[in-house]
Amino acid sequence: MCGIFGRVALIGPALSDVREVMIEGVSGLANLPGYGERPVYQSSRRRLVWPNGAEAYAFSAEDPDSLRGPQFDAAWCDEIGAWRHGSQTWDMLQMGLRLGHRPQCVATTTPRPVELVERLFGDPRTAITRAGTAENAAYLSPEFMAVMEAQYGGSVLGRQELLGELIEDAPGALFSRQMIDAARVILLPELDDVVVAVDPPTTSGATADACGIIGVGVTPGGWMTRKAVVLGDASAAGLAPIEWAGRAVALAEQIGAGRIIAEANQGGEMVRQTLVSAGCRVPVQLVHARVSKRRRATPVATLYAQGRVAHCGVLPGLEDEMCRFGGEGFRGSPDRVDALVWGVWAMLLEAGEGPRARIL
Repeated sequence: MCGIFGRVALIGPALSDVREVMIEGVSGLANLPGYGERPVYQSSRRRLVWPNGAEAYAFSAEDPDSLRGPQFDAAWCDEIGAWRHGSQTWDMLQMGLRLGHRPQCVATTTPRPVELVERLFGDPRTAITRAGTAENAAYLSPEFMAVMEAQYGGSVLGRQELLGELIEDAPGALFSRQMIDAARVILLPELDDVVVAVDPPTTSGATADACGIIGVGVTPGGWMTRKAVVLGDASAAGLAPIEWAGRAVALAEQIGAGRIIAEANQGGEMVRQTLVSAGCRVPVQLVHARVSKRRRATPVATLYAQGRVAHCGVLPGLEDEMCRFGGEGFRGSPDRVDALVWGVWAMLLEAGEGPRARIL
């Protein structure tokens, strides 16, 4: 790169990603072997300088306007699937790629089905190269590879993260990645209330459904202005009751939840006792589902479409299930989604709207 181009833009999800991964990371530009003398990073100018005079400047996708003015003859854009302002940042970059005879841009990412990634995949001028995690196995821990294959091999998340496939939303699904990404936040806002919602499995063991465990908070404000914020996903499959209860309690302590909401259609009062036995120190509110899972989730999907529910950071397992739930070919129990629905309902929906609950 440095021998061909004079001015290069380095763009990541945040400035810290550019420095810690793209520049100073194990595989960063400042540590690549075999290319003569290594470049020097000047942190005060956010600039990487090679001995031959080539320069690379760091930019954040959180600030598209920072790309107004500078010009380049090449760019490296990393993890574009996680860019907060994907299309805006990309468009501003294109305006500055105007030096040299043939300006070029390389984009590297896990191919999440967000607007920018789908746009580039559909552009005939884009040359697409894929590489799965297994192709880099010689440089990774064998234990890591074994765990990834055992836990995610063949799953939607595994196909995306390990094989590099672009997984589209299922036709007919209640939620879309676009609506999730549009309201995503990186910094945690001020919250008025926080809960952990739990959808316990009816059985335990390796073949049991997952236990949905989702943390949700709500911002201050009036009834129509406050927003729900999804804070964490501690869901897991194949756990004994005391184990999933322990995960719920741990998440509640981690995010400062004031109570735990648990669906009790199957376990009744035993659900509360299990949580207490696991060390729960906050009130446990038992709720009873009267309508189907899809019907309960529909008003929550409407809130997402209105931009009134935000995810703090990326929650891959939950988001994958959301974007398949209700769509063609969906199978299994939407345990994460069910817990999410109870949590958002508790934060935003009035009594009589959306999911109906009966306190036991």
